[in-house]
Amino acid sequence: MPSASSLVPVLLLKTKSSPTDAYEELFSRAPDNNNNNNDPSFEPTFVPVLQHKFDDAGLDKLRNLLRQKRIGTSPDCEFGGLIFTSQRAVEAFAHVVREDESAKDSPEWPHLQHIPIYSVGPATTRALAAVSQQPPLQIFGSHTGNGDALAHFILDHYAEWYAKGGRPSLPPLLFLVGEQRRDIIPRTLMDPSLPDNKRIPVVEEVVYGTGEMESFPQDFAAVLDKTQSSPSRWVIVFSPTGCDSMLRGLGVLDASTGKLVPGRRDGRTFVATIGPTTRSHLVKNFDFEPDVCAETPTPEGLLEGIVAFREKAS
Repeated sequence: MPSASSLVPVLLLKTKSSPTDAYEELFSRAPDNNNNNNDPSFEPTFVPVLQHKFDDAGLDKLRNLLRQKRIGTSPDCEFGGLIFTSQRAVEAFAHVVREDESAKDSPEWPHLQHIPIYSVGPATTRALAAVSQQPPLQIFGSHTGNGDALAHFILDHYAEWYAKGGRPSLPPLLFLVGEQRRDIIPRTLMDPSLPDNKRIPVVEEVVYGTGEMESFPQDFAAVLDKTQSSPSRWVIVFSPTGCDSMLRGLGVLDASTGKLVPGRRDGRTFVATIGPTTRSHLVKNFDFEPDVCAETPTPEGLLEGIVAFREKAS
């Protein structure tokens, strides 16, 4: 077992997932010396960046739609299905379902038994499956893993779902989102080049907002101070939110321009991003090129990128 002093600090700029966190499990694991003696041993530390807040206006609209049974398969319904691509959106949905005193005693509440509900991945699907309704919610798309793949799955599945209804066009889908989101799903489903019987109207409803935690700059500074004596350390960035504070904490930005000062990096603090969106944000807004951009947005993808970087540098 490596000593504490030989562990490479990994500062994960995210809230630790509960009950277990896949990043902590992977980065805490001792290296397999039978496989690769050069594999490093890491010491993960979480530094939460994001804070989420429900959007009251969006929740009120969702609550009214559910109470009035406006999401369903009948021709007079406003929406024919729901889309979820984030656990925060599921939390907002579950909050409305759970807290509605006027309807929650009914086992059929929230009255979504007959519609398709689309979920981007296993974690979102698990959260949706926990929403109580009899019979349970019908959830599809968990295998897709990202918005682009989910959108193409929906195109085929949704058309087939409503094929027997004799409708001239497909009913709109309600997409519960945060303030910051990509437009790949609405763009794909509403593509003007699609035939009328395949094109799906999408209405986005903001049900939560995301911002930087007020305590993040101080929390990050404390962890940097604690790991100051380490020969090397990694900062793992999961979102554009907090990048400015992170780079200022590292002391690499020009105070007046907000851009990277060439030569300011210390040569032992390395930065990795979960994917290309965050990498592009760092490059475009701060002229900062991270050392690693994970090829796949997973714990394994990050670890593989870091190990490959270390091997190339050695």
